Amino acid sequence: MSQSDADRAAATAVVAHHTRLAADLTRHVAALRVAAAGAGPDWRPKRETLAQWLRTELLPHATAEEAALYPAAAAQPGGRLLVDGMLAEHRTIGALVTALETAETALDAAVAGGALATLFEVHLAKENGLVLPLLLDAAQVSVADLLAGMHDLLGADEAPDAGCGCGGCGCGGDRGAPDAPVPTLSVDARIDVRSLPHGERHARVLAALDSLAADAALVLVAPHAPRPLLAEIDARYQGQIDTQWLQEGPDVWQIRLHRLPVAAA
Repeated sequence: MSQSDADRAAATAVVAHHTRLAADLTRHVAALRVAAAGAGPDWRPKRETLAQWLRTELLPHATAEEAALYPAAAAQPGGRLLVDGMLAEHRTIGALVTALETAETALDAAVAGGALATLFEVHLAKENGLVLPLLLDAAQVSVADLLAGMHDLLGADEAPDAGCGCGGCGCGGDRGAPDAPVPTLSVDARIDVRSLPHGERHARVLAALDSLAADAALVLVAPHAPRPLLAEIDARYQGQIDTQWLQEGPDVWQIRLHRLPVAAA
């Protein structure tokens, strides 16, 4: 693998981890909102679950970015103001986490969770569409070297050359059903729904597409031809998502989902 290929693979791993974080946050916030709407005591356990996930997943990821990516991005022409803005958003995210943890009513907790999800979506779009391209375009910067060993930033399952991520590659992980490794047919981020409960798959993919920047793409890995999901995507995005079938069975299907750039007015 050449240096440019290694850097691109590392950047792709970051985008993949961003996709998973956004989907997980959306799921936790949705569960909190449903519980809060019931106006009963059950909203507090959902709040605690979300708060724990934020403290163990999202905030460590933000800290890792500040250590690994932001200094190099700030050193690039025009990068200082961009990084200052990203750091300000990190501080706001931290304040919203505190507001969530200290909320005394279900409504306050749901509002804090919703604000977190909205801000995080905007924040990830900037990281995927501005920070990473800035670093990839810098001849003196190796994104792969910046991310070496940064598990909080990449996630063990999205790290380049980490294997299948399901335990079969010797990593010791356990995601439930032992999915067979599939060939990598695109440099785009992948979302593998094969081990997810069937009822969660559509929501996870739609959340990932919602957080996808314009002209970016991800590859859906599924255990069957996901035609009902593709129909739902087509109805939801109305021609904004282009689909390309990369692999059609017999055991695995891979479909590239490309969010088309917004046409100029």
